[in-house]
Amino acid sequence: MEAYFDNAATTRCLDSAKAVMVRALSEDYGNPSSLHRKGMEGENYIKEARKNICKTLKIHDTELIFTSGGTESNNLAILGAAMANRRAGMHLITTKIEHPAVTAPMRYLEEQGFSVTWLDVDAQGRISLEQLREAVNQETILVSIMYVNNEIGAVEPIEEAAKIIKEQNPRTLFHVDAIQAYGKYIIHPGRMGIDLLSVSGHKIHGPKGSGFLYVKEKTKLKPILYGGGQQKNMRSGTENVPGIAGMGQAAKEAYEDFHQKQEHLYQLKDAFVAGISKETWAQINGRTDRDSAPHIISLTIDGVRSEVLLHALEEKQIYVSAGSACASNKPAPSSTLQAIQVKRGALESTIRISFCPQNTLEEVNYCLDALKELVPMLQKFTRH
Repeated sequence: MEAYFDNAATTRCLDSAKAVMVRALSEDYGNPSSLHRKGMEGENYIKEARKNICKTLKIHDTELIFTSGGTESNNLAILGAAMANRRAGMHLITTKIEHPAVTAPMRYLEEQGFSVTWLDVDAQGRISLEQLREAVNQETILVSIMYVNNEIGAVEPIEEAAKIIKEQNPRTLFHVDAIQAYGKYIIHPGRMGIDLLSVSGHKIHGPKGSGFLYVKEKTKLKPILYGGGQQKNMRSGTENVPGIAGMGQAAKEAYEDFHQKQEHLYQLKDAFVAGISKETWAQINGRTDRDSAPHIISLTIDGVRSEVLLHALEEKQIYVSAGSACASNKPAPSSTLQAIQVKRGALESTIRISFCPQNTLEEVNYCLDALKELVPMLQKFTRH
C-alpha cells in the first residue's frame, strides 16, 4: 500500500486539471495577448479560471492577479504594498511563524529602512489579539498574518484581527497568506476585512507554478515585475495559460461538496490522533480539535531524528515530511516550533503529516501500524 501524507508540501494534480492543461498546451496554444482567434482561445481559458476562482471567494474579476505561485503572491502583496504606501508610514507587522515567503521579504524591507513588529504566538501557535492591538499605530501600513500555519496547522483569528486592525488604523492594509487555508475553509475576503490574499495552485490539486493574489479594489500596490504590461500592468509577462487553466479547474472542484471533504479530513485527523495518542513516545504539537486545520498534524517522536523516521516510512511507501518542505533541506531549526517553545531535541525529531480528500482511513491505519512497529526499533538503534 502507498500512503502519501505530504499534501501540505504539494498535491497530486487532478486528472480534470491535467486534461484542461493538455488542451491549452497542444490545441489552444495561442498567446492570450494576440488578437487573432488562437489568442482569443488562450484568453478564454484565463477568463474561465478567473470566473471559477472569483466565485469561490465572492470577489470581482478585476480583483484577481495571476502569479507563478504562493511565493510570488506573498512577495507582490508585501513588497508591492510597502513600496506603494511608504509615504503613509514605514511600519509593518507580521508573526514569528510565517512562511519564508513572508519573512524573507519582511527582512528585506527592514534592510530598506522599514520597521517590522514580529508578533508572538502561544503554545498552540495563535497570535495575541491584544498584542496586535498594541502594535498597530498611525505609521502601520501593512499587517501580514497567515490563515493556517503550514507546519502545525494553527488557525489564526483572521476576522477578529481584521476588525482590530481597521479600528486602530483604517488605512492599514491587511494581507493574509491563505496558501494552506484555501480549499480547506470558506474564505470571503471582502466580508472578512482582508485587503490582500495569497493562494498557490499546487496545494489544491492544481499544477505547480500557478497561483493568484486577491487585491481589494482601490488598494495601492506597486508591481514587482515590469515588462509588457499584462494584467493591467500589475504582473507583466505572458500568462501561464495551462497553469492558470489547471488551477481554475482545481479551485472549482475544491469547493464542490466542500463540507463533506472538510469533514472527511477531520475524520482522518481524528483517527490518527486517537491512534497515536496512546503511545508514550509521541507528542503532537499544537491543537488537534476542530479549531485546528483539518489536514495538518505536527508529530514529535521521542529519540528518533525526523530524517531517519522519514526514510524508514518511505521504505514502506509512506510519505511524510520533516517539518516544512520548503525548509526541510536546510539545517536551521523550524522558526514555528521555536516560537511555540518546543524543546531543542524535539526540533530535530518532528515530522509533519498532511492529508487530502483522496486519503483513506485504511491509509491512516497503515501509517499508525508502521509507526508503532518502526519507532521502538529505531529508538533502540539510536540508544546504541
